[in-house]
Amino acid sequence: MEIKFREFNPFDIWFWIEFDHVPSEMEKQYIEELFNSWFYLGKLGGFNAENLQIQDLGIDISYMDYDHDLAENSMMSPMHNMGEFEFLSNWGRCWFDLGTSDLIGIDILINALRELGKEYVGISQFIIGGENEDWRIDKKENDGFSEEY
Repeated sequence: MEIKFREFNPFDIWFWIEFDHVPSEMEKQYIEELFNSWFYLGKLGGFNAENLQIQDLGIDISYMDYDHDLAENSMMSPMHNMGEFEFLSNWGRCWFDLGTSDLIGIDILINALRELGKEYVGISQFIIGGENEDWRIDKKENDGFSEEY
């Protein structure tokens, strides 16, 4: 699966997936559930790079003292909105307002998509940001949110 980055505006960004075939209903469901789950974690502030205490400690976390003050005093980092996932031929896309979530969330999404692509859904490429020449964005689509969670 190829990963491409285009123009990046975290408050108005499209994610594009090119499949290696027209996806079946089950494959569409896998993709939608992955993105919905990723959004819910982001909406709850899960992608907060300021509070990565366990990751920052390293491999030995036995008997670690979790710093509740650090966690409590870190800046909130929630995602704000997600549009409805759409499919057209061998393409899928979804719009997001990533809010103040940290970019670690995109790494996590890419990792999950790579594994999903290996096991369940043939994905040719994942494009972050910009517009797709094969499927133009109607600017009116972004005037309001397609769907709020």
